Parts: sequence; structure tokens; C-alpha cells
Amino acid sequence: MGLRQPLRAPLLLFGGPYSNLRALTALRARAAALGIDAARTNCTGDVVAYCAEPGETVAAIRAWGCHVVAGNCEEQLALGGEDCGRGFADNSSCNQLAKSWYGFARERISLDSRQWMASLAKFITFSIAGWAFRVIYGGVARTNRFAFASQRTLIAEELRASKADIVIAGHAGLPFIERVGERIWFNPGAIGMPADGGTPQVWYGLVGVEGNELVLSTRRLTYDHVAAAAATRKAGHADGYAVALLSGLWPSLDVLPQRERAAKGRAIPQFMIRLPMCSSSASTIERRMARFG
Repeated sequence: MGLRQPLRAPLLLFGGPYSNLRALTALRARAAALGIDAARTNCTGDVVAYCAEPGETVAAIRAWGCHVVAGNCEEQLALGGEDCGRGFADNSSCNQLAKSWYGFARERISLDSRQWMASLAKFITFSIAGWAFRVIYGGVARTNRFAFASQRTLIAEELRASKADIVIAGHAGLPFIERVGERIWFNPGAIGMPADGGTPQVWYGLVGVEGNELVLSTRRLTYDHVAAAAATRKAGHADGYAVALLSGLWPSLDVLPQRERAAKGRAIPQFMIRLPMCSSSASTIERRMARFG
């Protein structure tokens, strides 16, 4: 997808609804309270994953009409794949857990929903306040690449490949904003599962303009996690994730680098970064994107 026209702030960003209909519904209510419409809302994929209502969650996000990029779950479900494609090691506990929730989800996704998933873009680009953005799922070239805040060398490589000033990415499930040189990697976190910080709250992100500054921030969201956990436990396919919805702790740390593993159960603060506004002319943005390439 090519560069769209400049967008008007604020924008709402989120990843991983993960079949958690209650969290998605709460986020849509938050967007309405903030006055942010669907055209200024972006999801980084994984609409379907761990929780109890895959079909209902797809229907809800389609009814909302926000922008969605294809995650590996969307790609695999669209193709009728045998596994989720999230890049877990074969002998990992994440992979064992995935065999259960992916099979549950695959049986509950309609042909129409699969066709919608197949139509999703792999990335979205736009500009705000003169900054060029690119929304992706995991990595620029590899869909299921994990990128965590501690992996600055990897993030630098991905940013160079992005041809953008600011990359909005999901997949990793942890909220963070990392600046490398002139560029920013912004993971707003996942809305469908807590971030291993010991609280059931989930995460989203905002892009705003205040005065002469562009403001990026991560935000917590409280929703009815007790009902979401009860529904997942009742479905019987992913009890480890049902427990995680209550405890705020992931059932497996297989995908995490050492620094993120060591932070398990540690409260995650909301974070904000302020950047100066740049020239917003299309020609200037194109020149800067070409330079970054």
C-alpha cells in the first residue's frame, strides 16, 4: 500500500485483539470517548488468537471499519494453514499451546472472514506532522519476526528497511517506544492479552499533536477481564491463557529475550515521547523516505 494523504491527529493504535471480544469492545468505546474515528484507528494484526470468541471478534472489528494489517494468524487462516505461523520453536511450550487455540479458532472462522483476511494489506503508510509512518505486523520483510525493546540492533536494521521515520509494529505483545538515531519503533502493545506485568490491564497507543510537537504514547486499558477469562476457560481450549487474563502473567516466556524475561511481573509504566514537527509537504516526506532507504 502506498503513501496515503497526511492524517489528522490523534490516531489510535493497537495490536492483538486475540479473539478477546470484550477487550476490543472496550477499546472501541475508548476510541469513541477520545473522538477518534475508524479512519484514524490502526490494528497491527492478530485479530484472532488465544481467547474464546474468534468469529465474533472478526465481526466486531469489521463492523468498526478500522484499518487492519495482516498478521501471521490472518495469513494462515486465509490459506487454511495447519498452524498459526507465529514463528514458535517446535519444542517450545508456546508451540504446544498454539496447537490448541489455533485449531479452536480455525473451526470457527467462516469462509467470508477468511476472504476478508486474505484482502488485508501487509503494511500501511501515512504521514502526520511531517513524519512518515509505516504500520506493519512483525518485521518489514518477515511477517512473524519478533522485535523487543532490548533488541536495538535488530530494531535498527528493521527501521532502515522500513523507509519510514516511525514504524508501528505488533506481534511482540509488549508495549514500548524505542528511538534509534532519527527513527522510532513503536509497539503499542496488545489489546487482547496483558503484557506479562502482573496486571490484567491491556495496552494500546496514541499519536497526537500538541503545539509544535508530535506526541507518541502507550496507554493502559481496563476492561471486563474476569468475564473474558471465564469465557476462555469455558471454551476449554486454552486454560493457560485464561489464567493469564486474570493474573497478567504469560503462560510461557519462550519468545522473550533475557531482559524481557527478567522483567516478568514487573509493573509496566505508561510511556510518552515528544518529537518536533517537521515539514509536512509530500515532496519532503518522499525525499526523507528515500534517504532512509
